[in-house]
Amino acid sequence: MTMQRPCEAAGTDSVPCTSRRTEEECVPHAAGASEDCYEEARKTMEELKREIEDAKEELKELNHLKAKAAFSSLWSPAGHHPHHPSGGCSRDPDVVLIAATGGPEGGPSMPLPAHWDILASRSPVFKAMLENEMEESRSGTIKITDMSYDGLRAFVSSLYAEAYLDEQMACELLVLADMYQAKPLKAYCELFLVSKLNWDKSIIYYAFARLYNAKLLLEAALSLISENRKKLREHQEYSILENDPLLGLEIFEACLAKRDST
Repeated sequence: MTMQRPCEAAGTDSVPCTSRRTEEECVPHAAGASEDCYEEARKTMEELKREIEDAKEELKELNHLKAKAAFSSLWSPAGHHPHHPSGGCSRDPDVVLIAATGGPEGGPSMPLPAHWDILASRSPVFKAMLENEMEESRSGTIKITDMSYDGLRAFVSSLYAEAYLDEQMACELLVLADMYQAKPLKAYCELFLVSKLNWDKSIIYYAFARLYNAKLLLEAALSLISENRKKLREHQEYSILENDPLLGLEIFEACLAKRDST
C-alpha cells in the first residue's frame, strides 16, 4: 500500500492528500516536489560531468602508457623484436635509428627500431626526410651523430610518450628536440629544467638556453640572475662569464633592462 505524503497549503496546517482534496490544494506539494527533482537532477548531472572528466584523464594516461609500451616492446638487450608491438602500432617497425656511440652496457651502438609515421607526426625534420625521398627514407636507416645510444633511445621514446627525465637527460633531449624541431618535447624539457633551476645553476643554464634558443629557460635564469646581481661575482660559475666576455656583457645589459622595466 502506497503511503500518501501531505501537501502544505500556504497559511494552513498540513492536510493529508486524499481523493477528496481538490487539485489546487495539492499544487504547493507538487511545486516543492518539482524543485526537489530539479535539484537532484542537477547534482546527478554534475556528478556525471566529473566522472566523464575523470574518464578522459584516465584514457589520456592509458594512451601514454600504451605509447611507452609500444616503443619499449620494439627493443630488448638481446635484440629480439616482437612482430606486433602493443600500443596502437600493430605492424613491424619500418625504420631504424643508429647513434654514434655507446650501446647498452658500454657495448657497440645498437639500432633502435621505430615507425616512420610516428616520427614524422612528431618532428618536421623526420617528416621532411620521409616526404622528400632523402637517403634516410630510401635506406630506412637514420644515423644520429654526436649522440649517445642512451640519449637517442630516450629521445625516440619521448616522441612516443613523455619521458621520465633527470636534468642531464633533459638537457640532452632539449638539444635533440631543437635540432629536429620537436617543439612539444623541447617545451617539456624546458619546463622540467625551469623546475630544477636555482641560483647555483643560473649562469650555466642561461648559457645553455642561449645556445639552443630555449626562451623560457633563458628568461627564468635571467630573472634569477637579475634578482641576485649584487652577488654575481661570488657565483661559483662566474668564471664562465670571465671566459666569455660577450656572454657576461649580454647578461649585464639584460639585467639592466629588466631593472629599468620594473
